[in-house]
Amino acid sequence: MTCHTMAERLIQASWQRRAKAMTAAAGLAGQAAVPLLLCALLAPSGAYVLDDSEGLGREFDGIGAVSGGGATSRLLVNYPEPYRSEILDYLFKPNFGASLHILKVEIGGDGQTTDGTEPSHMHYALDENYFRGYEWWLMKEAKKRNPNITLIGLPWSFPGWLGKGFNWPYVNLQLTAYYIVTWIVGSKHYHDLDIDYIGIWNERAFDINYIKVLRRMLNHQGLQHVKIIASDNLWEPISASMLLDPELLKVIDVIGAHYPGTLTVKDARLTKKKLWSSEDFSTVNGDMGAGCWGRILNQNYVNGYMTSTIAWNLVASYYQQLPYGRCGLMTAQEPWSGHYVVEAPIWVSAHTTQFTQPGWYYLKTVGHLERGGSYVALTDGLGNLTVIVETMSYKHSKCIRPLLPYFNVSHQFATFDLKGSFSQIQELQVWYTKLGKPSERFLFKQLDSLWLLDSSGSFTLELQEDELFTLTTLTSGRKGSFPPPPKSQRFPSVYEDNFNIDYPFFSEAPNFADQTGVFEYYVNMEDPGDHRFTLRQVLNQRPITWAADAFNTISVIGDYSWSNLTIKCDVYIETPEKGGVFIAGRVNKGGILIRSARGIFFWIFANGTYRVTGDLAGWIIYSLGHADVTAKKWYTLTLTLNGRFSSGKLNGKTLWKNISVNFPENGWAAIGTHSFEFAQFDNFRVEASH
Repeated sequence: MTCHTMAERLIQASWQRRAKAMTAAAGLAGQAAVPLLLCALLAPSGAYVLDDSEGLGREFDGIGAVSGGGATSRLLVNYPEPYRSEILDYLFKPNFGASLHILKVEIGGDGQTTDGTEPSHMHYALDENYFRGYEWWLMKEAKKRNPNITLIGLPWSFPGWLGKGFNWPYVNLQLTAYYIVTWIVGSKHYHDLDIDYIGIWNERAFDINYIKVLRRMLNHQGLQHVKIIASDNLWEPISASMLLDPELLKVIDVIGAHYPGTLTVKDARLTKKKLWSSEDFSTVNGDMGAGCWGRILNQNYVNGYMTSTIAWNLVASYYQQLPYGRCGLMTAQEPWSGHYVVEAPIWVSAHTTQFTQPGWYYLKTVGHLERGGSYVALTDGLGNLTVIVETMSYKHSKCIRPLLPYFNVSHQFATFDLKGSFSQIQELQVWYTKLGKPSERFLFKQLDSLWLLDSSGSFTLELQEDELFTLTTLTSGRKGSFPPPPKSQRFPSVYEDNFNIDYPFFSEAPNFADQTGVFEYYVNMEDPGDHRFTLRQVLNQRPITWAADAFNTISVIGDYSWSNLTIKCDVYIETPEKGGVFIAGRVNKGGILIRSARGIFFWIFANGTYRVTGDLAGWIIYSLGHADVTAKKWYTLTLTLNGRFSSGKLNGKTLWKNISVNFPENGWAAIGTHSFEFAQFDNFRVEASH
């Protein structure tokens, strides 16, 4: 006889009868009990008490995700409606999808921060603009759906002027604190957004005095409610520093660690502060990613007392061939088609987020299951109870980092006894997920509710590996859905943009993904003619970097599989003598790897020369020579790539041709500048045949 999984039985038959059969123990009545008894003899069982009579555990602070670090939501903003709103609903709408409690965003600093650059609100010392980029828009959309969502800001890179010549944000502590405070004040003034938490410097050094200066400046601005989280890196040395410095201990509200592997350290616990996994996950969002997320959402608390877990990243809205492609809770990387995918991590999130809220408390009675897996229980203190049980297997729940030590999960029965104020609970709603083979897969399925009327407050679950159960008194859970989005399509093979937009809603042109530098819509007041509206590279100095930004600016666009194509663009060098611009095809790298990007790059310079190179850095020179070019004048560049041959035109006349290129075979189209310099682009057009 085969023992069917509990879930199969729950789905095939009424589980009230079977729950009674399991929990009535002595008077096993009814035919349904017979196969269960046989199964019970074959599988081990453990008993677990859920009790609040000895007090509660730590306060729960919520589950969230990061937009940024960097440019991870870049393509989302260009989605047509209704698809853009649907994606946002799956992420933020309460009792619908991931129903996130926390949104953490990058405070753009003009530098490359993983998958692109995000613009700063202060490119230059006297410049302030609170309408650049898309993070304020995203926070407003999140707040629209969930007014109670917690908002966090964290810088990765900083604009160069803060460093006064050094690649370091702590040269002038007051200035950097002022810069961060302006972002918080601007969020409120221009967007009515209250930032709840502010970070220091993502995964980089912290400066103790800077943290104290920041706290004082926040207080001085009447921002006492904004809490400080530090240091968005490892548990140490921040925890030890706090124990040694009473003032530092006082000004930091939360210790945030990244990718803690569900573990904390003694010093962190000794601070008595809230402990968060303030960045985690970062795993491709298939079943392995869903398993990783399911395991750490429970075990970050069970093993490490972490009361919040925040995923990098919110939504994979960046070209998939950039680093960490598809490492978002869901995927939305095709604004040109409207196609998106609600991936399994959305529904794994829902198991916790839809049945808890920040301000609830974990019970003290949480832990590991005897045969692998874990359980947590939370309460609102008003009689509601939510229990989340996970049995993610080693094989199907590896996160990208850190290394996961081997563990075993096997078939088991788990009996839960409700004690204390929970002993009177009569009914629990049941939500179920099974990861693994498509034939066995269920995502966030509501099963028949569990009646505890005659079971003296106990119930038994049969658990297989790679399952998630939520048992809850809340009846508000819902698996939200929309009609299927449009089918996936390639990036259009003919694409053009003349940037003629009077009042752009976003500062960046659709689909261009800046990889070094910042490219923004620009209005030429003094040019009444064809080039009144352009795209302009606006950085004139290197930012304080977080990653290895290139020495040239570059923005990529299009289909990574493009091979044979013609790229045409009007270009305008603003810097006399030293300035230069390029157009390129088959660009094969981006994100944190942008420095080493190969491709075919066609450059012209204000000193009257041109170059053709096989890389962004300009080491591989295919051709160079004289060109009738100067600054402050518009030129049209055309680059044609066909098989192994390439040619280039200046103002419609061939400048070079039949240059042999063997590598790379494909990649994005791109525009950019020779250095951090002002330059303009207009009438961009690509025609590709793959």
